[in-house]
Amino acid sequence: MSAAPRPEDILRFRALVGARMGLFFDDDKVELLAEVLRERLEARGLEQPDTYLDQLATRGGEEVGALARRLTIGETYFFRYLDHFRAFADVVLPDRARYQGVRRQLRILSAGCASGEEAYTLAILLREHLPDVGSWDIRIRGIDINPAMIAAAGRARYSEWSLRETPAVMRERYFQRHGREFHLDEQVRSSVTFETRNLLDEDPSFWQPGSFDVVFFRNVMMYFAPDVMRAIVTRITASLTPGGFLFLGHAETLRGVSSEHHLRHSHDAFYYQRKDADRCTVVAVAPRSDIGGEVDVPMTPPVGSAPHDVSWIEAIQVASDRIATLSGASPSGGSAAREAVRHGEDWDLRPALELLRRERFEDAMDLLRALPAASQRDTNAQLLRAVLLTNAGNLVEAEAVCREILGRDELHAGAHYLVALCREHAGERRAAVEHDQAATYLDASFAMPHLHLGLLARRAGDDAEARTELERALTLLTCEDASRVLLYGGGFSREGLVELCRAELRMSGGKV
Repeated sequence: MSAAPRPEDILRFRALVGARMGLFFDDDKVELLAEVLRERLEARGLEQPDTYLDQLATRGGEEVGALARRLTIGETYFFRYLDHFRAFADVVLPDRARYQGVRRQLRILSAGCASGEEAYTLAILLREHLPDVGSWDIRIRGIDINPAMIAAAGRARYSEWSLRETPAVMRERYFQRHGREFHLDEQVRSSVTFETRNLLDEDPSFWQPGSFDVVFFRNVMMYFAPDVMRAIVTRITASLTPGGFLFLGHAETLRGVSSEHHLRHSHDAFYYQRKDADRCTVVAVAPRSDIGGEVDVPMTPPVGSAPHDVSWIEAIQVASDRIATLSGASPSGGSAAREAVRHGEDWDLRPALELLRRERFEDAMDLLRALPAASQRDTNAQLLRAVLLTNAGNLVEAEAVCREILGRDELHAGAHYLVALCREHAGERRAAVEHDQAATYLDASFAMPHLHLGLLARRAGDDAEARTELERALTLLTCEDASRVLLYGGGFSREGLVELCRAELRMSGGKV
């Protein structure tokens, strides 16, 4: 009988799973890891955990596949996240067709393909939406670390449950019922190849520069530790053709992970397009109804190349701890201004934050004006400047500053939110909604854009949508960081924002 794993064995097992597979497990998954470790010891006929762990550290091989079967979730279905596939058909395919020109060559990767439904959905859409598809050299590849999933993908036999979101016309066209199973059309099946592959493996023969036009990498990033996530995204980015597209899961973003992509928004979906100095595609989209829904205009924020900067968050968190104790020294040429500039490019913005808290907007702006000219390129200083301008009612200049920020970092949730406020003031509700939606996508914990979306929906008479957004905002406000309330709350305290949410909910027919 195998010896029971000790706590240190489980911790080492977790570390090895991370090193060999890139998977990250929080402390609340320790019991699962302990169970899997016991199972693997018994399956291998090993008595001591140390023996197994030593083998996993030095070899891995088939054992990594066995662990993948237990530690990864392969649940998926055809046409999952229909909005992504609408964007693929209406935006991505026309763009890639123009890019490829006379070469008529298209390479698509489904990374973390599970049992193949995603890759086969893409193959179906190509047959439905790419003109003269037979004259194209098309290669669709699906990869997954779980060999059992890859085997299932190759068989291409699916249950009713896997086809639950498949449009009826495509079910009739591409599937044949055999008892309780649905067999995929052979031409579609043969157009996709699958292989077991660990995303941590470098393998330059596979990850060749510019080898894929489109990569679907959905609901996979969530499993990885941040450093592993960044490394894999860097590898995928290098493998994309110039202007190639990357799709992530609805709850996944490149914020803080990569600055090498433009954020795109259409068909109620967010996705990414690789940056390229020589071209930046702005797509004019003609509505289609083949796979459901209407088409949105793609959001094309300003382009830039500066890396994502998280130092603002850290600076604000420090500020929130000190706001109550900071002095109110005169900012105009006095000690506060000198303190703000004394660190060179490490701007100390805490005095300005205290002035913001006290609603002394012009004094805080005077302090920012005392900063060196280089601060005009500093995202932290510019964001505070935009907040001050917004609170002072100078929305035209505030938006200009936010556009500068987005020019350096398209994935800045706070800047998108401030632009939404400015666009509403300019009478452009749709643009306001798009920027609010970008902010909520980029930072799921950000309460203010949900509140603003709720208010916009109320004013448009859409009480159902207003209730959804206001309820979400109310939930998020209870745990919103105090510093972010200070920055984006428009002078309201947390309690004031909560009461505003409740009042609007009551007016929209919601329960508080």
